[in-house]
Amino acid sequence: MDMKQQLNDAASAEKLLPSARDNILAWTESGVLPAWAVESIAELVSGGHWGELNDRFYKALEFGTGGMRSRTIGNVLTEAERAGKGGAETPAHAAVGTAYLNDFNVIRATIGLYRYCGRHLKETFGRPEAPRLVIAHDVRHFSRHFCELTASTWTRLGGYAMIFDGPRSTPQLSFAVRRTRATAGIVITASHNPPHDNGYKVYFEDGGQVVYPHAEGIIHEVYRVKFGEIAKHLPVDTAAVVTLPESEDTAYIDVLSENFIDRDVIGRAKPKVVFSAIHGTGAASVPAVLEAVGVDAVYVEEQMKADPNFPTVKSPNPENAEALSMGIEQAKACGADVIMATDPDADRMGVAVRDESGEMVLLTGNMIGSIIAEYRIRRLKEKGILPKNGSPRAALIKTFVTTPLQAAIAEKNGLKIIDTLTGFKWIGEKLGIYERELKEALMKESGLAVDYDACSPDARRELLLKHSTYYIFGGEESYGYLASDRVRDKDANAAILMFAEVAAWLKDAGRTFIDYLDEIYLRYGYYLESLVNIYYEGAAGSAKIRRILESYRESPPETLAGFGVTAFKDFGKETFEDADGKEIPKQDFYFLELDNGYQFAVRGSGTEPKIKFYLFAREDVSEPVALDSAKDAARENLGRLAKAIEDDARQRAEG
Repeated sequence: MDMKQQLNDAASAEKLLPSARDNILAWTESGVLPAWAVESIAELVSGGHWGELNDRFYKALEFGTGGMRSRTIGNVLTEAERAGKGGAETPAHAAVGTAYLNDFNVIRATIGLYRYCGRHLKETFGRPEAPRLVIAHDVRHFSRHFCELTASTWTRLGGYAMIFDGPRSTPQLSFAVRRTRATAGIVITASHNPPHDNGYKVYFEDGGQVVYPHAEGIIHEVYRVKFGEIAKHLPVDTAAVVTLPESEDTAYIDVLSENFIDRDVIGRAKPKVVFSAIHGTGAASVPAVLEAVGVDAVYVEEQMKADPNFPTVKSPNPENAEALSMGIEQAKACGADVIMATDPDADRMGVAVRDESGEMVLLTGNMIGSIIAEYRIRRLKEKGILPKNGSPRAALIKTFVTTPLQAAIAEKNGLKIIDTLTGFKWIGEKLGIYERELKEALMKESGLAVDYDACSPDARRELLLKHSTYYIFGGEESYGYLASDRVRDKDANAAILMFAEVAAWLKDAGRTFIDYLDEIYLRYGYYLESLVNIYYEGAAGSAKIRRILESYRESPPETLAGFGVTAFKDFGKETFEDADGKEIPKQDFYFLELDNGYQFAVRGSGTEPKIKFYLFAREDVSEPVALDSAKDAARENLGRLAKAIEDDARQRAEG
């Protein structure tokens, strides 16, 4: 029986999704696939691995507004893909499949991006220009290969491509796009996803992740690329690709120093710091950064080694306590004040700090961001960098799903608070808007064009406070933070420096981070957050996530855990504006308010097969004696609410 008949029979028996059958046939009958890819599909068909084929082919991998992320290694690894490699080694080939990240989808995306960039340059300059691309990659399976494949495709198309000599962090890619005057940038990473995943994230000339209108324009071009155009780009040729010099690393490390407010406190207090890269790109930059500012750090040496399997952790996610366990043990052994760790592409930072009893305590991303925000605002005012009463032209930017505590901090300090949709790209977009507003104001007022990145931090601040908006700090609950607008994405390398400065300041004053958090709560109210993740893998799981989201829109809950729902905001249907009067893009995202003042938000993850529920508690407290009871009440209420939300969601998933 030939393969086509087997596929049809499996579809008729409802073992294989019709969409998977159609996609398999489209690829195998195209004449484009190399022999190993055809053999891989045939191996799965002959073995009756219908679930695996459904997961690989149930859809075309979507090129979303940020790029692509998916598996590169299948649950079932074929001999054709392994090609003699076994064990923990990277297979010879990324898994074939329309829904997976592999050579075919990488090339297709690169062709589409190249065409959009070429059209953008022609419309900008009125003449053809060769698009410039800079690419970085993390330590994952196929990351270096996808980097070189992308660069090879770009130069074969006629563009100018630049790569690094090894793994580099996502924030360094953002900085490099601006510094090299690139038209676009790409980082090959799946952040803290499982080892079998990888991704392709796109940045534009401002150094930020692509947003409207460029995102939609790129997507349009990517979907216009015909499968037959891919074959000639499969052989990798890097002869025309430029490898960036060491000076690019030095420039990035230098710009990180802009995150310091009081560099001298490091020398006075000499905080004891333990750092772990969790096998990722943090090892390429953090040691040099800490050394440059005089922080004497201890490293978790086993986790400083690049390894795509992340062998010492269950998940390379610094949000998880387990990922920091080796660092915590080392901190205990050497008497460190703080342990900090970065995820594989070094855009997220997790932290554990020493409490009053000497135990190491994990902080949430919301706590870390709130500590840094409060510290920076306080010290900037003390140094006269910010007016004592704040300024409506100075802003703290956060996502809607980040703790409302940061909004309270900004508002009480006389700052503008901007809420954005989930994803740091929206914070990056804001920074680009503020830069453009400044340039336009100066041109209108004096006819002067300003080289924004060439301005000193002080000059940029003064100009922004006068003509636009000065960015104080921004962050998201998922352990991402940024203070310098020379980078346009969350930066764990910079966060390491900022948190080390806070550690030094507190140590200099004989205080702990827990003391400082309680002080913040007494000033602004007690806030506590919780996150409910419900995972649904594969094609069937995708349908369940969609059912939950659709049912919320059609029939939102009226009560949960005994609390009444008093407001339901549908960001996919209703129109909302931020504090600058800018309309917030439509997205399937819901925000609910409860009659006790608590809130929660609902959204599908853009990077993982799960739906996420963000829960927010607030309890009024002004006296130290009332703080413990406020904490207890928030924990109890959030626990009940989390269970009710999850139970309700699982019922909705089944229809």
